[in-house]
Amino acid sequence: MKLPLTRSSRALYVTLVASLAFCAAAKLATPARAAAPEKFVIMVGGINKLIYLPARLAEQLGYFEAEGLDVELLSEPTGIDGENEMLAGAVQGVVGFYDHTIDLQARGKEVKTIVVLGQVPGEVQMVAAKSADSIRSMADVRGKTLGVTGLGSSTSFLTQYLAQRAGVPASQYTLLPVGAGNSFITAIRQGRIHAGMTTEPTVTQLLKSGDATVLVDMRNVDGTRAALGGTYPASSLYVQSTWLDAHPQEAAKLARAFVKTLRYMHTHSAEEIAAQMPKEDIGIDRALYVSALRASLPMYTVDGRMPADGPQTVLKVLSAFNPAVKGRHIDLSRTFTNRFVDDVKP
Repeated sequence: MKLPLTRSSRALYVTLVASLAFCAAAKLATPARAAAPEKFVIMVGGINKLIYLPARLAEQLGYFEAEGLDVELLSEPTGIDGENEMLAGAVQGVVGFYDHTIDLQARGKEVKTIVVLGQVPGEVQMVAAKSADSIRSMADVRGKTLGVTGLGSSTSFLTQYLAQRAGVPASQYTLLPVGAGNSFITAIRQGRIHAGMTTEPTVTQLLKSGDATVLVDMRNVDGTRAALGGTYPASSLYVQSTWLDAHPQEAAKLARAFVKTLRYMHTHSAEEIAAQMPKEDIGIDRALYVSALRASLPMYTVDGRMPADGPQTVLKVLSAFNPAVKGRHIDLSRTFTNRFVDDVKP
């Protein structure tokens, strides 16, 4: 049996129905909230190394955020560590040396560089002050222990090539992984290595302290061509080809952020660039950092493009000693693309 509605209960009923209708209409009228950007994790092979500075600078300048990207930068001591993290799916991209894309193709892995940051390695073969009299060229490294960041790293690739080019086979010297930065400096000072390959700002630190001298300088184009016979594209952003095929829009945004960063670097002084960097990257000696950065600026590309003679030079270096690459057919066109950087407007 229905109970009769009183005046008060009828009014309450009408109010309730109106409220529900209003809420439903309001929900329909509210625009959908934009989905948060997908997180993109980049592993950097030593985030405080100047060869990889564009990654940190892009973050500091807000260029990733301006492109609507949620980018997290992680750091590993060597490029080989970043490569392994990417292949395991822990990160989506690596800022490391381009030569890994060739090495990986030889091992059946498809990886592609989408932005070239350094047209030269930025690496320097240093000789401990105590060994300077006995090591005057790479031909003198027989019986010596040579420091590299890690076995299988780009420093080990380059060290082996320089020694081989000087007529010294790998069986006549020892490669010792000593990392970079302070660990490299310690290895020099303790006499654990007679010479070793490292980058800025470690180079300037060793020169300032007098603990080491320069043997081979690949911080500029002329020095690199003299050492390796051509331009050697080095630091770059590379990703797995399967990821690139599925995320062309994200790749385009990353390319824009990095190219804008490279343009900034070529239109600002070392002092102005350093002013953008976090204190933990600069360290306690700001003047030393600025000096090292000034010496490094010639290594960076202006537009992120692959140098025309670069891939062939890198392949020549790796084919000389790397058993995975030597004698193998490598399709260099699958190791890089200028597609995304070419689309960045001036």
